[in-house]
Amino acid sequence: MKPFVYERATSPDAALAARARPGATFISGGTNLLDLMKAGVERPRHLIDISRLPWREIVPSDEGGLFIGSQTANSELAGHPLVRERYPLLSQALLSGASAQLRNKASTGGNLLQRTRCPYFYDTHMACNKRDPGSGCAALAGHNRMSAILGASEACIAVHPSDMAVALTALDAEIEVLSSTGVARRIPIGDFYELPGTTPHIETRLQSGELIRAVRLPAGGLGRQRYRKVRDRASYAFALVAVAAVLEIQDGIIQTARLALGGVAARPWRSAVAESALVGQRPRAAAFEAAANAALEGARGHHGNDFKIELARRTIVRTLTELADSTGG
Repeated sequence: MKPFVYERATSPDAALAARARPGATFISGGTNLLDLMKAGVERPRHLIDISRLPWREIVPSDEGGLFIGSQTANSELAGHPLVRERYPLLSQALLSGASAQLRNKASTGGNLLQRTRCPYFYDTHMACNKRDPGSGCAALAGHNRMSAILGASEACIAVHPSDMAVALTALDAEIEVLSSTGVARRIPIGDFYELPGTTPHIETRLQSGELIRAVRLPAGGLGRQRYRKVRDRASYAFALVAVAAVLEIQDGIIQTARLALGGVAARPWRSAVAESALVGQRPRAAAFEAAANAALEGARGHHGNDFKIELARRTIVRTLTELADSTGG
């Protein structure tokens, strides 16, 4: 690990001012950044610790939804009564990720910004356009069992690792950020992440120096909710495929549907076409299979991860079937 300066920010203004220094970056829980520094992927010259900023509140928002401070620990968020009551999908996703120790340390803002777990990204001796633009993508012809099947490019087939972000995508969350001058703006999470294209090193629409202040969830009453994660081990493993689904069913007809996939693309993959295929249908197997086919239209494997297409299809159908048979969240 390279030498660096450590500074603990005492206020948002101080944090934003410090971020302007060359080679500076924010650190909160550090559950991903420290790994990247040890591997030599990240080499900040100045760490600005924002973990003590007073942004750990979870309170009803003025719009009737929920306001979540960016320094809220994943464990606090998963266990909060309002989250468990109104957004159980989010709680389920958080509890499926990492270990209890990591969830106690990881922050909401940091979780949104965690980097891919592609092994070639972490191995600085291998080609990786995300880590070193223009160097190539070793995963294309390498060990790509975990790689993307949707939205990938010839430059990068890495996936986004966050379970929380998949749930927030299905819930239509907004990310509230502060600019270097303290001006706030909101970014719908559906617009927050970039697909790789020819510039896989650009992962989000955060501008230089911006700091995540909070996550905002819309008003509750969203319907039946479920997060299902398929992985190699029962705990502490990243998703091969994850499904975040919300169904509102009245009089035996699906009124609204929300469907987001994890472990399949460089960002949480929301499928509007699959949601449209479900609305107005009776919650039956044929409708669920049609929605799964729609969600995976255009999916492409890279030999080592061909199995993920069928795995995703089955996981979608099973999750929707389970929701239809349930009585609520």
